Amino acid sequence: MVSQAQILQWLQAYATEIERNKAYLTELDAAIGDADHGINMDRGFKKVSTQLPTLTDKDISSILKAVSMTLISSIGGASGPLYGTWFLRASTAVVGKQELTEQDVLGILQAGLDGVLQRGKAQLGDKTMVDVLSPSVATFGQAVKERKGTLEAMQQAVVAAQKGLQETIPMQAKKGRASYLGERSIGHPDPGGTSAYLMLKSLLGVLESSGE
Repeated sequence: MVSQAQILQWLQAYATEIERNKAYLTELDAAIGDADHGINMDRGFKKVSTQLPTLTDKDISSILKAVSMTLISSIGGASGPLYGTWFLRASTAVVGKQELTEQDVLGILQAGLDGVLQRGKAQLGDKTMVDVLSPSVATFGQAVKERKGTLEAMQQAVVAAQKGLQETIPMQAKKGRASYLGERSIGHPDPGGTSAYLMLKSLLGVLESSGE
């Protein structure tokens, strides 16, 4: 089971990971976007980080919903609505829960992906965060079907996410500002895909450190 405390640890770990990779994310975005992805994500998750101590008595759904509201109000560009939607939809999958089974974690991942698909209208192969989130959710789901525990399922999901991120490098962007570059968008990993990979990797790190 994944505890409420671990969810808070994950969000703090992700905020730290975004801060650590702020320059790299911005550098990626400078190549094919607005050069602000790292800056925007860091601003949003710094606010999330300061908010976390006030959420220690909340259930997991309420925590995820609070994160969503913070991101939507503090991150500019496409990232705020997309990540805000991810966390908002994720919150609806685990209403009232203080701990999560592997099925619950799958519910969070699937609901978040569904929200991003609906909000961003992107598909696999468009060179977006969907190219990272979609294979990771499919892989996690398959692992759960095979009765794997949350830790092993997440390990496999992160491998799939990393593979998906690598596969964005030769793609030509079909969504967002990067799509305006045409063939010049080829040769760089997608910035949103990179931050999505870091989100999943951060969750795995918390599960591994606790031996979940």
